[in-house]
Amino acid sequence: MRLKILFHDNCFDGAASAAVFTRFYLERINKDATVEYQGLAHKAGGAAIDEGVFTGDENAIVDFRYSQSPKLTWWFDHHVSAFQQPGDEAHFRADRSGRKFHDPTRKSNTCFLADTVREKFGFDPSPMAELLEWAELIDGAQFESPRQAVELKEPALQVMTVLEATRDPEVVKRIIREMQTRPLEEIARQPYVADLFRQIYAKHQQNIEVVRAKAKLEQGVVFFDVADEGLDSINKFISYYLYPDAAYTVWVGKSAARSKVSIGSNPWHPELRRHDLSKLAERYGGGGHPVVAAISFSAADLPKARAAAADILAQLRG
Repeated sequence: MRLKILFHDNCFDGAASAAVFTRFYLERINKDATVEYQGLAHKAGGAAIDEGVFTGDENAIVDFRYSQSPKLTWWFDHHVSAFQQPGDEAHFRADRSGRKFHDPTRKSNTCFLADTVREKFGFDPSPMAELLEWAELIDGAQFESPRQAVELKEPALQVMTVLEATRDPEVVKRIIREMQTRPLEEIARQPYVADLFRQIYAKHQQNIEVVRAKAKLEQGVVFFDVADEGLDSINKFISYYLYPDAAYTVWVGKSAARSKVSIGSNPWHPELRRHDLSKLAERYGGGGHPVVAAISFSAADLPKARAAAADILAQLRG
């Protein structure tokens, strides 16, 4: 029997969710299953998930939006913007399989998934306690300070950085497999992770200087545009490292595959947040959480991305 796990790609919470679901499934549902993994990325305009990804005998989505596909047998998500297509939420509400779950109040999908399968199916997640703790800290932005989030000294944050930056799906899949049984410090020491981290960290240092040169803080909002630098993935806490009293960040990025607008609020000053960022992003086909969200456009639609960023920036500053 083939189990296909689809997870939020280039995301620590997505990878950790896939690891926890794998271990649960093999221990409590079918120990003989063959497991395959595929990362999912958000498409321009909030397009539906391609039906062609559901190639398993059972198919699970973790930490990613809903699909009405009859081939989807398991689903766990914690995003406010989980239901993007017409009829998604009604379809979910009508489901009687007992294998699809959503809770937008949870900080991390990993802990939501672990708690759910413990309560519903008797799974014991305690051997994965370290992974659960770091998933909650990372996805809930519970860092001690911007310095911790940007200087990346802890092994877990080095694994996070590799997952967010690599474009090699085999690296992500290997980390997911190792997360099921190995401590994060041990994973971070593996040459395939450590060597990549050194390269990515050098680029990260350059990115800090790019943001320092381009970012401007006005009326509590940091804005920068790094599309011309070909960046669409950077550490989301750099702006608060540089501007610790900012309330929000809006930035525009671009790669060969997409243009992107990212929106975030300062987790060290939650009292300054006055907007639901997921609702702002949904107006342009994006989504996320009330405290952090993003919008994807096609690579050719950079002008649309910049226009959307300008509109959101005006709303946040207003």
